[in-house]
Amino acid sequence: MILEIVQYGDPVLRKKGRFVTPLPLPAGDPIRELAANMLETMYDAQGVGLAAQQVGEALQLAVVDVMHDEDCVSYLRINGENCELADIMPLTFVNPLLEFGSAKGSQVEGCLSFGDLRAEVRRPLELTAKLQTLDGETLVIETDGLLARAIQHETDHLFGVLFIDRMSSARKMSLRRVLKEMQEDYLAGGG
Repeated sequence: MILEIVQYGDPVLRKKGRFVTPLPLPAGDPIRELAANMLETMYDAQGVGLAAQQVGEALQLAVVDVMHDEDCVSYLRINGENCELADIMPLTFVNPLLEFGSAKGSQVEGCLSFGDLRAEVRRPLELTAKLQTLDGETLVIETDGLLARAIQHETDHLFGVLFIDRMSSARKMSLRRVLKEMQEDYLAGGG
C-alpha cells in the first residue's frame, strides 16, 4: 500500500524514532507491514530511501534501494565479506549505529519530504553502519558512494535531523523564504 509522505512542517520529521524491539519481529507484525509499505511508497515516489518519520511514524526504521545505479559504490563489505549491491538491495534496517571515515565530500541531495528542493550537502564519503534487520540479524556494512550517503540521510531522519540541517549556512539563508513557505503550506493544509 502506498502511504502518504509527510512534508516539511510536520513535527514528526523532527522526532527521534523509538528503538525497534524485540527482534526478530514475528510474521504479521505491524512494523513488517509498515516496512513493506514504505518500500512500495519509496518506489512509487522514485526515491532511493525513506524513513519511518516520513510516513508519520517515529520509529528507527528505514528502507534504501540504490540498485538503479549499480556502479554507485566502489566497495561494499557486509560483516567483513566483499558483496555486490544485489546481495542486500532493497535494504530494510532498524536501530542504526554509524561510524564515519574522515574524508568528506559534497553532493546534491533531495528529500521526498521537501518536494523538488535540492541542495548540496557535505557528508563523510565512507561509513561503517551497524544495522539490524527485521529478522534480528546484525549487518555491519562498510561502503562509500550513494549507498553511504543514502544510509546517512535516512539515519538522520530517524533521529529528527533533516538534510537542510546539513547545508551550509549560506545555502540555508538563501532558502529561508522557500522553507518558510513550505511550513506555511503545511499549516494551511490542516497539518
